[in-house]
Amino acid sequence: MSKNKLIAVGIYGTVIAALCCFTPVLVVLFGMIGLSAFIGYLDYILLPALFFFIGLTIYAFWQHQKNK
Repeated sequence: MSKNKLIAVGIYGTVIAALCCFTPVLVVLFGMIGLSAFIGYLDYILLPALFFFIGLTIYAFWQHQKNK
């Protein structure tokens, strides 16, 4: 995967995970489709995903700066 694609995936993933963590996007969506029993487990998935995508973005920027 090229460095620019890695940066884009990291940024998009971070934005999506942050929106789902800090706004009730998934809570409303799960409530609408009848999966509200899983709302309590969202933090176990979303917070590690957020940290992963932040780390991926930092790594991609670091690799991009290293190659210049």
